[in-house]
Amino acid sequence: MSLLSMYNVIKKPLITEKAVDMKENLNQVTFATDARASKKMIKEAIEKLFNVKVKDVRTMNYKGKAKRFGRTMGKRSDWKKAIVVLADGEKLEFV
Repeated sequence: MSLLSMYNVIKKPLITEKAVDMKENLNQVTFATDARASKKMIKEAIEKLFNVKVKDVRTMNYKGKAKRFGRTMGKRSDWKKAIVVLADGEKLEFV
């Protein structure tokens, strides 16, 4: 992995109602990732960190919202969401 180590590619798992439903029914897990990470980097990081086989990775880029902080305007960071499809028979559990 070039500029990003595998520990910096995956930021956190996204635990939402829709993500939990996708995990239970479709064997897909959702993560917030670094915006510079490619699909190949995400796949390698998931396989090494969690010791599972990844079938497919889909990514979506999100622009940070403009927010007001008192009198000044600010902006939240841009981020990327990755939906990782695990191979048949693989399972990934979070606490």
